[in-house]
Amino acid sequence: MPDTLRGITIPWAALPDTAGLLEYLVRDDVLCWVRRDGGLAGFGEAARFTATGPERFRAASAWWRTVATGARIENHVGGPGTGAVAFGSFAFSWTSRHASRLIIPSVLVGLDGGRGWLTYLTCDPDAEVSAAAAEAALAGWLEGVAAGRAADDGDRLVPGQVSEEDYRAAVTAGVERIARGELSKLVLARDVVAELASPVATAQVLRELAVRYQDCWTYAVDGLVGSTPEMLIKVDNNVARARVLAGTLDRANIRKRDGESDADYAQRVLAGSEKQQHEHEIAIDSLTAKLEPYTSAMTSHSEPFVLQLPNVWHLASDVTAELGRGGGPVPSSLELAEAVHPTAAVCGSPTELAGALIRELEGMDRGPYAGPVGWTDGAGNGEWGIALRGAVVESPTRVRLYAGCGIVEASTPEAELAETWAKFRPMLEALGLRG
Repeated sequence: MPDTLRGITIPWAALPDTAGLLEYLVRDDVLCWVRRDGGLAGFGEAARFTATGPERFRAASAWWRTVATGARIENHVGGPGTGAVAFGSFAFSWTSRHASRLIIPSVLVGLDGGRGWLTYLTCDPDAEVSAAAAEAALAGWLEGVAAGRAADDGDRLVPGQVSEEDYRAAVTAGVERIARGELSKLVLARDVVAELASPVATAQVLRELAVRYQDCWTYAVDGLVGSTPEMLIKVDNNVARARVLAGTLDRANIRKRDGESDADYAQRVLAGSEKQQHEHEIAIDSLTAKLEPYTSAMTSHSEPFVLQLPNVWHLASDVTAELGRGGGPVPSSLELAEAVHPTAAVCGSPTELAGALIRELEGMDRGPYAGPVGWTDGAGNGEWGIALRGAVVESPTRVRLYAGCGIVEASTPEAELAETWAKFRPMLEALGLRG
């Protein structure tokens, strides 16, 4: 356990009017959670916690509760994301060797609408904690602006742990198990590896993603980077929200009818597909069933809407729930992330059987892919997305990308393989590569 966490949060007006937090995504080691021009950007490390295995969430929650309860924070702003804050990333599976982690940044810049703030955090008992110290610490971190990079002829994309042939075989086997009635949905993923001729420019990748995918949540936690369209759980003053996605249509292969708009095409082909609707229904039922025990009221769309992204369309549903049931304590965002992970959108249904079948058929350790990624504060607020459309920076010149698809009885191996390439596209483009 670290020494007592101390800190200060002050109003921060030094945020550009147009670029917002993007102006702070300048270091390759930045911690971030950004959507449109709002969110959080963190620098340095005041403390860290890691855990593996089935108790990884509970251990992290216990550690954070102890740290946050004992923290001495002078908070001149208030509200979610101020005061004591930790960024986090959790392994998808309890069997993973990958260490789940919480990281308390030394310096944090936040923006929510027109409200900006600067937080300075330290476990050093001798450190000065003041507005001047916070400003000086931020200035020091911003001196180390990372260089960008251009695409190089020496950059190449190579197969990962799961080849295209292996993936098609896994999908075939999964469909057979679904057809036998063992489960209704299974999510299978694969990986590819980018081998770069020069060091990856992570900050540049994050800015590219944040600009192109403004309706997604761009994240960076300790080498895990990406831009996810799916919110696992958000808690803001005892109200929980989630965005569930299942059902995908690649925008690179459009076959519109004469006079048909893109929106009408997506509505007809995606929303009108019995297969896609079935996959989405399983995903939304999974999330609401897991969330229901913690809520006093819950609402969701009666029909999914079509979410338009630069690379794909998705069927999407938003869920809102009022927390608190039976007079017990209101769960924190991190506790709820544990409760609802994994949903059918990234695992399958029923969840326990799907998880076992993923380990049998997939042929790789997902690590943090499809696990919760985001942040939590000392009041229990937080935002936890699902680590999708992302990659893990394994070395300065090696980046591993992941993508997966929901498999139902009507799935075909070739179609699911093509869908993985559509989902690789955001990271490939941000890295300057072609699939």
